Amino acid sequence: MYWISLLLWFGICFAMAGIGIRLTAAGIAGWYRTLAKPAIAPPVWIYGPVWTLLYALMAIAVWQVWQSEPSPLRSGGITLFIVQLALNLVWSWMFFHEHEIGLALADAILLWAVVGVTTLVFQRITPSAALLMLPYLAWLTFAAFLNVGFWRLNE
Repeated sequence: MYWISLLLWFGICFAMAGIGIRLTAAGIAGWYRTLAKPAIAPPVWIYGPVWTLLYALMAIAVWQVWQSEPSPLRSGGITLFIVQLALNLVWSWMFFHEHEIGLALADAILLWAVVGVTTLVFQRITPSAALLMLPYLAWLTFAAFLNVGFWRLNE
């Protein structure tokens, strides 16, 4: 069961990633290419490898928490983790599908806060899980600034 639960969390995280890809693919191929881009915008090809790594790290982090002793803190941490996965998906839908850059920014700020709290809760349960969340939090910080740039340039 030890490794099966790791595979389960990888499956959950990458299923959400797959849904996100479906929501973004058409937008990237069309609408996104027409946007004025901030100077800090990376090339499109970088997103796939970055998000693959981030989802893998997130899966391992939540799995480590899952392996800890059952407690209200553990349940809360896992709930927060699932909420942030949903908020991440909502961002993709708002930005790439609905073309609502401002609403996507609001979601990005909320997502950043939820991931920050999730990381703090993980720290109290399994410090290594919190460390695994830090690259994600760093990327979300960059992504929020990038979102601001898109919003300002494409109002």
